[in-house]
Amino acid sequence: MESFDVVIIGSGPGGYVAAIRAAQLGLRTAIIEKDKELGGTCLNIGCIPSKALLSSSDHFAFAKTEAAKHGIKIDNVVLDLPVMLQRKDKVVKQLTGGVRGLMKLNKVSTFQGVGFITAPGKVSVKPAEGDVQEIEAKHIIIATGSVPVELPGMKFDGNIVVSSTEALSFPEVPTKLLVIGGGAIGLEMGSVWSRLGSEVTVLEFLPRIALGFDLELATSLQKVLTAQGMKFHLGTKVGEVKVENGHATATATKGDEKLTFEADKVLVSVGRRAFAEGVGADKIGVELDERKRIKVDADFRTNIEGVYAIGDVIAGPMLAHKAEEEGVACVEIIAGKAGHVNYDVIPGIIYTNPEVAGVGITEDFAKEKGMNVRVGKFPFAANGRALAADDATGFVKFVADAETDRLIGAHIISHAASDLMAECVAVMEFGGSAEDLGRTVHAHPTHSEAVKEAALAVNKSAIHIGNR
Repeated sequence: MESFDVVIIGSGPGGYVAAIRAAQLGLRTAIIEKDKELGGTCLNIGCIPSKALLSSSDHFAFAKTEAAKHGIKIDNVVLDLPVMLQRKDKVVKQLTGGVRGLMKLNKVSTFQGVGFITAPGKVSVKPAEGDVQEIEAKHIIIATGSVPVELPGMKFDGNIVVSSTEALSFPEVPTKLLVIGGGAIGLEMGSVWSRLGSEVTVLEFLPRIALGFDLELATSLQKVLTAQGMKFHLGTKVGEVKVENGHATATATKGDEKLTFEADKVLVSVGRRAFAEGVGADKIGVELDERKRIKVDADFRTNIEGVYAIGDVIAGPMLAHKAEEEGVACVEIIAGKAGHVNYDVIPGIIYTNPEVAGVGITEDFAKEKGMNVRVGKFPFAANGRALAADDATGFVKFVADAETDRLIGAHIISHAASDLMAECVAVMEFGGSAEDLGRTVHAHPTHSEAVKEAALAVNKSAIHIGNR
């Protein structure tokens, strides 16, 4: 029986990053993955393939509707969907292969099969074919991630009523796509198929989209996506979805009004749930919370000695970068180091066009809680690089403590929001102030100058707009 210092069940961003860091720290490490490819949901059926399609569909939309404004005449723009999907798959294959290469480079033992904790310190690996293998581990990390939530009356059938997984590979563009849920996944996949020619309608139970993001950004995003052709019904509760003859009919209510929606495909994207089943955690007495997530302490320890958990399977935002940081922190703690994750500065992103990015306190939350804050905003319409690039939609907003000037929230809607957010997170990580960021030199002309100006606007000293 092979023995390891650390055995990780699940090879998503949390799991494989934990494995690499553990190996770097000199721990004999193994990783177990039930699927053929490493990388988990993110690399195989989540973050990476969706971003590949977002990029490709954005290029298609530009060629079809925007290129002429730049003096580029393209006649008869034609979509070759099979080629677009092949490119997506190629990107996924390259990255999953890269993860496997990193396992070899760092001498991490890889086991393909279902990992099951039979007792503290013991894990069985059941492959799709062949005999079960038993391994020992001083420390076991559960990193099994999450799966899409199903709703009563609209169970996934893998064809008409689908999760985000199937929505990545529609064989043809749906004439009508109904998206149930106005969060990141629904908006991203909805925008992909909308750009490619589908009539997309989003049904959201709440009175707004993009819950968790700054309300002003969410409202602005909805306006832009509506202008791009997507339709929204907010405050709408879907009762059920019936499928007949390859066609779906959804019934819903909006207040006292009863609504009916017809669609070729229905994407149910109302969130994800922790996936802790099938790994034996319950068999050895690992405690779960009311949402079936694994309970851990500040050091990612469960109530069972030597068993840890990270990522989507524990409480907190279900984000790949959160899982990565937890993976690193967890194995550093195992190795006797001071691992730590600052949960106050974990950014969230919606990768539509424009993108929406946010971290920390929102303006609406601050008002609701009666916090003493100052807000600074700067529009990309006043940014030279954005105008030159025909990319002037959106703005940057900062929320700062009124007494200390410390930045406690950053929010961006822009084509480049996801990348611009990194600077904001870095300043907030080190407890920086609006003045610190506003006095930092930014190259000209760049989109990042809008970040600088928004920071200056907190104290009414922005240069390229009026200050009130």
